[in-house]
Amino acid sequence: MLFASCQSARPTADTSGSTTENTETTSETSDKKGMNKTTKGGIIGAGSGAVIGGIIGNKMGNTAAGAIIGAAVGGATGAVIGRRMDKQAEELEKSMENANVERVGEAIRINFDSGILFATNSAELSASAKQDIAKLAQTLKEYEGTNVIIEGHTDNTGSYELNQKLSERRAQSVLNYAKSVGVDATRLQAKGYSYDQPIADNSTVDGRSQNRRVEIIIIANDEMKKAAETGELK
Repeated sequence: MLFASCQSARPTADTSGSTTENTETTSETSDKKGMNKTTKGGIIGAGSGAVIGGIIGNKMGNTAAGAIIGAAVGGATGAVIGRRMDKQAEELEKSMENANVERVGEAIRINFDSGILFATNSAELSASAKQDIAKLAQTLKEYEGTNVIIEGHTDNTGSYELNQKLSERRAQSVLNYAKSVGVDATRLQAKGYSYDQPIADNSTVDGRSQNRRVEIIIIANDEMKKAAETGELK
């Protein structure tokens, strides 16, 4: 019931192209590579789950919303976790040049334009992408007690199946590199969602650009929740 407002139907694929990814270049797309990073704090309070769930769902899409809401505890414990996430988000903002860092609920969302991370139709990380992921990894190692969900998303150019494979390979590439620079693999999970979860209109150039992305969701694990409950986490 809580996630009803987060559901979205699968968009209709544009099968006119032979490739899995649109290669449009616009001033809007170029601007996204230098997008400003934003931080938005917020704690999910007890009793407000349905309302907050709808807000987060509309903002972030099914899986990200579900992960954030599902991991939230609310109340005083959630406030402690939120303060910890605030500090981590601030460090990520300072260190990561090409990512949009945002605080949502008790979690952190990091959004990469896939054009920053990969060449068209490729799952091989660019040199600059590796630098940003290495900085992310450093912060993750400093702030233990979190799980990290890496999601690959595409626009609807090309077939669903090819986009699914591309989204999976891109998410896995980010996971593999984070692991290679020292992040505990048990904290990491990679998933691909093809074009199932657009955040913008796939019928426009700018919308498709926004939909080609990798999202990273950082949420508290059981260890952090317990530490917050017992007062060990300040």
